[in-house]
Amino acid sequence: MTTNFLSCVLAAVFASVPAVALAEWQAVEEVRPYSISGTSGAGLYASIGERGPKTSGFGRAIAHTTFKLTWTRKYEPQGNACVIVTNRPKLIITYTLPKPSAELPAAVKSSWEGFISGVQAHERVHGETIKEMVKEIEAMSIGLTVADDPDCKKIRIELTRRLGEISQRQRQRGRDFDKIEMGDGGNIQQLILKLVNGP
Repeated sequence: MTTNFLSCVLAAVFASVPAVALAEWQAVEEVRPYSISGTSGAGLYASIGERGPKTSGFGRAIAHTTFKLTWTRKYEPQGNACVIVTNRPKLIITYTLPKPSAELPAAVKSSWEGFISGVQAHERVHGETIKEMVKEIEAMSIGLTVADDPDCKKIRIELTRRLGEISQRQRQRGRDFDKIEMGDGGNIQQLILKLVNGP
């Protein structure tokens, strides 16, 4: 059985809405389980291959991390320039993970818990890089000023350009991490082998 793995599917939505008072923000993190079946490690893994989240290519993933990002943003003309005076994020991170639909035999349960714990830790790394990306965007954009822009049009183009660069860096970090984790001898491969070869 061959299964393609995709750990981070990015879905970002950027929006401008009226300003609110600045305050510390926290990402909302939620787990979305999908049901699998099996009474052995090999059976559980086969069920993941049948029911896991679809990837953008062929096959299915064991798990993946997605996010929705929106902004409360205020552009303010100052003289002949435009300044971003408010740029507060709302970030929702969703981890899609497999979950057995029935109670497992004791030995299989122990093996499964080791597997899913490792998969969760992997996905949380993707979650952390997403949060770091949002903090970088926030730090870059608060106070961003574009001269000769009293209608606050040029600043939107400049912001979009910078957002693209930051987003691309975050995606590359995710790809680099997955390449190591999912490569020969990598952590995910080891987790799979232990599960499939276990009870």
